[in-house]
Amino acid sequence: MAPRRAVKLSLKKPTCAVCVAGVETLVDIHSDVPKGAKNFDVSGSSKLDIFVAYDSTRVTEPAGKAPWPLDTSVEVIVSADKASKDLNDLKVKVAYFGEEGGEALGRSVLLLTCVDVSLDVDTDRVGKVRRSGRDKKTWRWGPEGYGAILLVNCDKDSDNSMGPDLQNSQLMSLEDLQDMSPMVLSCDGPDEVFHSHRLVLKAPWPDSRRVRVFCPRGGDSLSDYKQVLGPQRRSYEVERQPGQRQVPFYVEGLAFPDAEFPGLVSLSVSLMDTGTLPEVPLFTDTVAFRMAPWIMTPNTQPPLELYVCSVVDAHGSNKKFLDDMARLALKASCKLVICPRVDNRNDRWIQDEMEFGYIEAPHKSFPVVFDSPRNRGLRDFPYKKILGPDFGYVTREILYAGPSGLDSFGNLDVSPPVAVGGREYPLGRILVGDCFPKSGGRRMAKVVRDFLWAQQVQAPVQLYSDWLSVGHVDEFLNFVPTSDQKGFRLLLASPSACLRLFQEKRDEGHGEAAQFEGLKDQAKRSINDMLADKRLRSDSLYVQRCIDWNREVLKRELGLAEADIVDIPQLFSLQGTRAEAFFPDMVRVPRPVGRWGGGQAAMGRARGLHPEVPPELVACPRGHRWTWGCCWHLWAEARTAPHPGSSISPGGAPGSVSSLPPPWTPAGGSPVGSRAGQAGQAVASPWPSFAGQLTSR
Repeated sequence: MAPRRAVKLSLKKPTCAVCVAGVETLVDIHSDVPKGAKNFDVSGSSKLDIFVAYDSTRVTEPAGKAPWPLDTSVEVIVSADKASKDLNDLKVKVAYFGEEGGEALGRSVLLLTCVDVSLDVDTDRVGKVRRSGRDKKTWRWGPEGYGAILLVNCDKDSDNSMGPDLQNSQLMSLEDLQDMSPMVLSCDGPDEVFHSHRLVLKAPWPDSRRVRVFCPRGGDSLSDYKQVLGPQRRSYEVERQPGQRQVPFYVEGLAFPDAEFPGLVSLSVSLMDTGTLPEVPLFTDTVAFRMAPWIMTPNTQPPLELYVCSVVDAHGSNKKFLDDMARLALKASCKLVICPRVDNRNDRWIQDEMEFGYIEAPHKSFPVVFDSPRNRGLRDFPYKKILGPDFGYVTREILYAGPSGLDSFGNLDVSPPVAVGGREYPLGRILVGDCFPKSGGRRMAKVVRDFLWAQQVQAPVQLYSDWLSVGHVDEFLNFVPTSDQKGFRLLLASPSACLRLFQEKRDEGHGEAAQFEGLKDQAKRSINDMLADKRLRSDSLYVQRCIDWNREVLKRELGLAEADIVDIPQLFSLQGTRAEAFFPDMVRVPRPVGRWGGGQAAMGRARGLHPEVPPELVACPRGHRWTWGCCWHLWAEARTAPHPGSSISPGGAPGSVSSLPPPWTPAGGSPVGSRAGQAGQAVASPWPSFAGQLTSR
């Protein structure tokens, strides 16, 4: 409730004042009192609520129509519910009496004009502005929470725009209004009041750099929308027209939550009395917004788009891979997007370059690509080719040092929705590769980590990936969807499982079965050779300990049981102090090459990719099947970057954001996220709904 304003009375002449609908006004009955007065009586217009407040330890409420004692603890408070039709149409009368009563010793009159001033937003998160009984100045998470949501206007709705819409101080497209949150100023009352009073819209200085407000001025053309608040303008005198009862505004978000910005901003409107020097605010109304966080989408969502790179290397073009991806996209009913060499500059690692997510408010949602700071051949592709209408863009740059391998987004993943110790994460949890705790190794850049942690809704988990040469979490883990109650399985690379499988095959008489058979520039290795290689065995067992450390972290932080994890046979070898995959690993499983008895593909069986493989080694969950793409030579030649050759933007919603740990309520329909890929990499876009999944934090 707004603080009460006191109005002093006079015995000599009526006092005129302005009050605001729904706001209590204190009538000062003690400032001008006739000599000898000990009691008083108060009355007023029927449209006014009048009540007397007092200290019951000092004053006894009078019986019937007896006057009140003129004690200093007694206060008269009035309020009105609706705006006045005419100036001074509400009256309060106070009569003063002596000790014995009798005739009044003096009288005071207060003439009030009530105006309705209210700044309103979608506080209830229903997709439209309406008056709310909740506290508009505060913001709370959860399905029972309240407070308006702002989208960061990071898409590009107009071809005339040089970059994301948030860079434009002028409206470039009427469609852009849909990306903004509506706000309405009610300003009802006699026009004469607004001639002697000003309505001033304000943003605190830190917040003025993070929001922009537009106000329409009567027409439907772009020039009719005036920027009234923003980075260069902290206040605006509202241009109310005679008889106008409401003034609409559109509020645009300019910045995502980050280390120095928790995501909350506020706007206020004040009714200023121009008859005083300095001007005094008679009333101020404030509303709070939170910037919608960037939400990463899991690869267990159905794909919407598949991004791949066309490249040429010493082996020629990757046309075979592109053809395989085209067939896969057709089967999956998703769009195939091929990034040509002119755009990728022969950089195939598109998953490392970008990650797909989305932002959502009750009235609107759209996908947003997060561009990594790796800045290689694909550095301009997300900005130039993906940023567009209803497809946003965000990045974080490393200012004073070059990126490390851990800054590529193969080192960024997100789990499907999980529950941990009674707490739900309906949007999943972000997974970030890091150095071993307190070891001082390589880390993802602080600007990227700060951004991910500041979004709040996917509570990042730090894993240990610095033991890898490239250092990406997607080299040893992945998630696949399942049709059971859990909904997914975690796949973990397992050197121990691979050695056990090789020993089993050797005992069955397949010790001479060769890996890498038929590949150019790659020496064949038989099962016997690999089992006899003490260094390979030692390296892989060291790697197993690194993966087991991550296994325990994942079980603890994602609430997983052993039954939720599938071990995928995989060997690693150390190059110096860090490991590389001995053959293609979790992030890019090639068509099996190698044979053993019965004509079965050795590594295909070793990876559990054939129907007769024991259930504990089946990497492809029931109800799914593998589709092979040709990328062996890519792995063989680019072992320092063993990542997928594709990036996928999944669709579907793991849940509605309004029931989330943090958020609000979805607009209906889910956004489109994405994943990036390599080997000609493919990337697909996912899209769970955020606004309906907020639970208390």
